[in-house]
Amino acid sequence: MYKTLIDCPTLARHLGDPTWVLVDCRFSLAEPPAGAQAYQVAHIPGAVYAHLEHDLSGPPVTDRGRHPLPTPAALTALFSRLGIDANRQVVAYDDSGGAIAARLWWMLHYMGHQAAAVLDGGWPAWQALGLPTRGGIEENAPAGFQGQPRLDRLVLLDQVPAAPLLVDSREGARYRGEVEPIDPRPGHIPGAVNYPFQNNLTETQRFRPAAELRQQLLAVLGDQPPQDVVYYCGSGVTACHNLLAQLHAGLPEGKLYVGSWSEWCADPGRASA
Repeated sequence: MYKTLIDCPTLARHLGDPTWVLVDCRFSLAEPPAGAQAYQVAHIPGAVYAHLEHDLSGPPVTDRGRHPLPTPAALTALFSRLGIDANRQVVAYDDSGGAIAARLWWMLHYMGHQAAAVLDGGWPAWQALGLPTRGGIEENAPAGFQGQPRLDRLVLLDQVPAAPLLVDSREGARYRGEVEPIDPRPGHIPGAVNYPFQNNLTETQRFRPAAELRQQLLAVLGDQPPQDVVYYCGSGVTACHNLLAQLHAGLPEGKLYVGSWSEWCADPGRASA
């Protein structure tokens, strides 16, 4: 079972395995249709497509961030449609260092499906090795996903003030409030420290070795138990990358404030730093 990362050669050996489900999560915030279009041109054989805004987000029920977390019922329906059940190993990939694929990874773990991993290096690494691709749209036979949300891993708006440590996963300039290209207010949640998710990656967009990630993360977390740390970002997407890195580093799972800065800053009455 692969629970965090998987490399391209290992995935290639399992192409065509009916017990594996591959999900292409490529997406561009600047051009939302681009990921689905790129998938139709070429993707890893057997992969189905999941759209960040249409599939990996839902109506503002759980939270009111830019990419609200789907309800447990909606996640159950989505995973069933993608062909995922308790006997399936899921591999998610994208072309952005795992920034989007980690959202699907986290949602599966949140719903109790541990056999889910992100392809290290993603689509660019697959292409660089000259591994097989094909175009068109693929679908899996529907499955009967069954799972329950692990609510201890999810933090909602009213729980944020009680968080023992908040970690902002955005790049430093946004954390410091120097720029804000998306949300209505710049800055960060008071008391949060900064650990940009890009710190998890090498120049080739592969995850750093587990021991190196562990050292980096512990330097940020200090004496705080890793399982109590709450990560957030702009909209509850790239924070999942840090949660993946923490688990891959051999540390206990952290928590996700899913509404993230987009929800927090929407109310001008909430403080910012």
